[in-house]
Amino acid sequence: MSLQSTTTQPLDATVPAGSWDADQPRLGVRAYFTCFKGIVWREVLRYLHQRERFLSALVRPLLWLLIFAAGFRQTLGVSIIPPYETYVLYEVYITPGLVGMIQLFNAMQSSLSMVYDRETGAMRTLLVSPFPRSFLLLSKLVGGVAVSLLQVYAYLVVAYFWGIDIPLFGYLTVLPALILSGLMLGSLALFMSSVIKQLENFAGVMNFVIFPMFFASSALYPLWRVKESSVGLYEVCLFNPFTHAVELTRFALYGQVDWSSLAVVIGCTVVFLGAAIYAYNPSKGLIARRGGPGAGA
Repeated sequence: MSLQSTTTQPLDATVPAGSWDADQPRLGVRAYFTCFKGIVWREVLRYLHQRERFLSALVRPLLWLLIFAAGFRQTLGVSIIPPYETYVLYEVYITPGLVGMIQLFNAMQSSLSMVYDRETGAMRTLLVSPFPRSFLLLSKLVGGVAVSLLQVYAYLVVAYFWGIDIPLFGYLTVLPALILSGLMLGSLALFMSSVIKQLENFAGVMNFVIFPMFFASSALYPLWRVKESSVGLYEVCLFNPFTHAVELTRFALYGQVDWSSLAVVIGCTVVFLGAAIYAYNPSKGLIARRGGPGAGA
């Protein structure tokens, strides 16, 4: 009888209203800051301890800068187009594109780490914390952007000593553009990490996303040259978010703002980040539908 009465008794009769909320730990600003700092610092330390990752992040764009650009300097010269006020060498033109390449590959590397953490169970520990999932994902995203900034400025230092003509103030004015571009690409990578089921499938997804985004953009050649050869490809490049990330960086290196690219980058960041947060929702997202980590949390 006692068991029956216990199981059928309403919850309101046994637990006073508001007592459950009173027992929960209240998370203040300091707790959020500690969590945010821990996640971001973990990403930075992971990067600093992986020297091969640092070298690969530099070798890839430097090969394009030192070999590819030198070979095509005469055939792919760039005329006077904004933000340039004079004719520029090809290696000067592709520098913003190579910066975007660093951020793009870093974002995909962050996506790979998310898939790895999900397979090893490390993500479950993160997702069952009392902090909102949106805050945890945003912290993870900021950590990836911080790593990409380290990689980009390491490349810009090498480019400076190589003789790439960039105004000194451009190294500071480009920072907001790098942050926005990193947030957009990182948000896309977060969403991709919820779609990829297994670590083995990551390479194929990377090739399907990275190379079309990179080559169908203004990273390697001006859009007016693309339009001369193919109007269809020109339209694809215009709809490519990576194109606008590159152009935002290109103008920022010279202390200017491409307002249309800025609007596209901000808009895509909101869409991609919203999709990633939804995908990691324990009751509605893609992770929950596959029964992934945190689905029942």
